[in-house]
Amino acid sequence: MSFENLGLNESLLRAVKDAGYENATEVQSLAIPAGVKGLDLMVSSRTGSGKTAAFILPALQKVLEGRAAAAAAAAAAVAAGGEAPRRERGKVLGPRVLVLCPTRELAMQVAKAAQTYGRHVPGLKLSTVLGGMPYALQLKQLSGPLDILIATPGRLMDHIQSGRAVLENVELLVLDEADRMLDMGFIDDIKFIAERIPATRQTVMFSATFAGHVGRLAQDLLRDPQRVDVASHTDTHENITQRLHWADNNNHKDQLLEHLLADKGLDQAVVFTSTQRDADWLAERLQEIGHAVAPLHGGMPQGRRNRVLMALRRREVRVLVATDVAARGIDVPTITHVINYGLPMKAEDYVHRIGRTGRAGREGLAVTLATRDDVSMIRRIQQFTTQTIPSAQIEGLEPKTQEPRIFPPRPAGAGGFEDRGARPGWGGKPGYGGKNFFGNKPFQRDGGRPFHRDGARSGGGFEPRGDFRQDAPRPQFERGHERPQFERGYERPQFERGHDRPQFDRGGDRGGERSFAPRGDRPAFAPRNDRPAFGDSKPSFGGKPSFGGDRRPGGSFESRGPGGPKRNGPPSGTRRSGFGR
Repeated sequence: MSFENLGLNESLLRAVKDAGYENATEVQSLAIPAGVKGLDLMVSSRTGSGKTAAFILPALQKVLEGRAAAAAAAAAAVAAGGEAPRRERGKVLGPRVLVLCPTRELAMQVAKAAQTYGRHVPGLKLSTVLGGMPYALQLKQLSGPLDILIATPGRLMDHIQSGRAVLENVELLVLDEADRMLDMGFIDDIKFIAERIPATRQTVMFSATFAGHVGRLAQDLLRDPQRVDVASHTDTHENITQRLHWADNNNHKDQLLEHLLADKGLDQAVVFTSTQRDADWLAERLQEIGHAVAPLHGGMPQGRRNRVLMALRRREVRVLVATDVAARGIDVPTITHVINYGLPMKAEDYVHRIGRTGRAGREGLAVTLATRDDVSMIRRIQQFTTQTIPSAQIEGLEPKTQEPRIFPPRPAGAGGFEDRGARPGWGGKPGYGGKNFFGNKPFQRDGGRPFHRDGARSGGGFEPRGDFRQDAPRPQFERGHERPQFERGYERPQFERGHDRPQFDRGGDRGGERSFAPRGDRPAFAPRNDRPAFGDSKPSFGGKPSFGGDRRPGGSFESRGPGGPKRNGPPSGTRRSGFGR
C-alpha cells in the first residue's frame, strides 16, 4: 500500500519519500491508519519489518494535530476579542509523546527515525533520556518545550522521582519491545510511569508475543485494543540464509570464524558472543590478525558505545563483536553477515540476532558456530522457530567427529502435542500448545534419543502412543477391577496402630541372637545434673573438642577453664589431617 493512502500529513509524506520509501510494509499499512485514528494497539511484527516507522509516523501526526488544535484555539480567542494564550514562563509542560525502549541502542535508533521522518516538521523538539549520559543535558532538555521524549524506563524513573520529568500532557504512550523490557525486569517501572500519565492517553504496544506477563500488562494499560499480528517468530526469513557449522572444539571454531570473515562477499558483519568478556577478548584477537573490529556490550560507557555505532555506520568498522545488548538496536543496511560465535541465552534472542542482516528486503547470511555443548540450545532454537537450521561444512575445515543428531521440529497438526485442540490435557489445562508437561524438551533417554511412552524407540520426533489417546486400552486396575491385597478392610500384618512392638535392646549382643526389651523397660535418660558439663574431658561428636577443651597430640582434651583452650599440638599454620584441619 502506498503511504499516500494512510492518512498522513503532507510534511510526513515528503520525509518518507526523501528517505527512499514509496510503499508501506504490511505492519505499516495496518498499524499506521489505526494509530492515526487514536486507537490502542497490540502489534506483533518480526524485526526488520519497519515497525519503528509504524509508530513514529502516527506519533509525528499527533504532534502536528496538537499544534493545529492549539493554533485554532488561539485564533478563536483572538477572534473573540481576547489574547492568544502564551506559555507561562518557567512552567514545564512536558512531552506530547512518550516512547519507552528496553536498551539505549534501540532508543537511539528510534530517535534517529524520528529525526528522519520529522525533518519537515517545523521546530520539532526531540529528547532522549538514557542511562550513562550526563544528567545536566537531560535536565536542560526536560525543562524546555518538548514534543517527543524517548527514554529507557530506569533513567526516566529517576527524573520522575526528582520532579524534573513532567508527564501530565502525554497523549500517546509507546512501548517498544515490551517483552524485552519485561524480561529485563522493568515491569514495575513501566507501571510506575504509566500511573503518572493521564488515563485518557492512547497506548501502543509492540511485542514479539503477548502471552503471559506481557498480555497481563497489556490488559492493565490498554483500552479495547486492536490486535495487529503481522509476523511471529515461526515465520521464515526468506531473504536470510541460515547455516549451522559444527566445530570439534574452540580452536576449530576459531578457524571457521577466520574463514568466514575472509569471505570477499562480506561487506560488514556482526559477531555475537555470549558474555562481555568474550566480546572484548575476541575483538582484541581479531584486531591482532588485521581486521577492522570493535566490541560493543553493556559494560561500555554510553559515549564509547555511540562512537562504535557511528564508526560502524561510516564503515570504519568492518566487524562488530557484540553481545545481545546489540541484538535489537542496530539498523545498518550494509550488514551482510551475522555470525553466532557464542549462542544466546534465550531462544528468542536468536531471531533478533539474525534480524540484524537482511534488513529492508536485502539479502543476508546468518551462520551459527556450535560445539557438542550447544546441542540443547540448538534444539530449543529450532523448536522455538519451528524450523531446522541446515547444517553445512567448509572444505578443508570439516569436523573430525560425527555431527550430533538433532531431530527436526515437528510441524503443527502432525499428531503431536502441537495440535491438541481444546481438549483438556493432564491437570485440566487446555491443550499442550506445542510443549509437553516436562517443559520444552521431548522425553529422552539413551543419549538423547526420543522414545515413546511404552518404551519403543523412534527414529523421528516425539510421537505420543496409544496410551495418550482416549480410545486406547488402559492398563490394569481400571475402575471396577478387582485389586489385589491391601485394599480397604484388608487385614494387615502385625505392628498396626496400638500394637506393642518389641524394641531392640541397645545393650544386647548383636553378634548373636537379638534380644528384645519392651518399651517400658528401656533405661531413662540421665538427669540433667548427671550429664557432663562444658569442659569435660569427654570429646564431642566426631572427635571434635568440646567448649573449653584442648586437643592433645593423642586426641584427648584438657579443660582450660576460663582461660580458654590451649593448643598442645603442632604449631599454627601446620597442615593437619582429618577433623583437626
